[in-house]
Amino acid sequence: MNARKNKWLLTGVQMALLVWSSTSFAADKVYVANEGADMVSVHDPVSFEKLASVPVGQAPHNVQVSPDGKFAWVTNNGEPAQASGSPAHKGAAHGAHGAQPGAVWVIDTSTHAVVDKVPVGAHPAHVVVTPDGSHAYVTNGGDNSVSVVDTSARKLVATIAVGQYPHGLRVSPDGKEVYVANLKGGTVSVIDTASQKEVAQLPVGKGPAQTGFTPDGRFAFVSLSQENAVALIDPATRKVVRKIAVGTVPIQLYATPDSRTLLVANQGTRKMPGKTVSLIDLASFKVVKTLETGDGAHGVVVDRDGRLAYVTNIYANTVTVIDVQTSTTVATVAVGAGPNGISVTP
Repeated sequence: MNARKNKWLLTGVQMALLVWSSTSFAADKVYVANEGADMVSVHDPVSFEKLASVPVGQAPHNVQVSPDGKFAWVTNNGEPAQASGSPAHKGAAHGAHGAQPGAVWVIDTSTHAVVDKVPVGAHPAHVVVTPDGSHAYVTNGGDNSVSVVDTSARKLVATIAVGQYPHGLRVSPDGKEVYVANLKGGTVSVIDTASQKEVAQLPVGKGPAQTGFTPDGRFAFVSLSQENAVALIDPATRKVVRKIAVGTVPIQLYATPDSRTLLVANQGTRKMPGKTVSLIDLASFKVVKTLETGDGAHGVVVDRDGRLAYVTNIYANTVTVIDVQTSTTVATVAVGAGPNGISVTP
């Protein structure tokens, strides 16, 4: 990135600081998995100043902070010296996975040190932690499975067969189920967290990339990267109730804490990058606003108060910060190469 662009990005942050300096922010830190740099960067949620760079395994794809805020879990393809081949996923529309074993690494958020490394399946993509913090679930795109990790013992306790090329996943608000997007299977797997078994596969459409829930539990949803749409699911009936058109190649999505709005990052492709986030009103089920980001809008997360959203731009090596209440962008800041997953301190 040239000096002029860096200066512009910094100016954007400074302007955002002037706007937001008197506001109390919910997120203490923002964690970005920089897939092309083999590291996780840690940022201040307001200024986006980089607080730390944490070296991790090859091609860290996703990062998730535990509910107690003490640890950040990061999926990667293992030790850089031992790893080979391409990352598990560079753009969910491609779904390129292999059979190489991977791991989930654990970062202590107080020291920014890696404190453990847990082997999982082949080419892990996403990781989530249950609301009670007891277990982490990891999708393994290379062997069509989900690994279940005991977070206290930091040991693998179960491996669950799911659909083809599992990618994004989320835990239901009550912690009873995990919804897994099977990227090449056209389905969402439902995992029962009590039995640690797949109990259903829901047909949803083409290229399901990431799942999610409204915090009130009323809706589940999944991005359909090959349909340029989001499918809304009724968790009670486990059926798709409607589809909503969004931008090109939607990947990650995230609902606001009040369950009123769904943010969808539209990545596009490397040749024709998408650079928008669709805001869906969950009362009318319509896109009410489309915000411009950087090239390759991919990951998205909203802080616990619903004030700010953070979007990784995988082709631009930046993160866009959005004021959720006014539906405006307030800053775009440079991070590491290939920023993918993103998480905030709960």
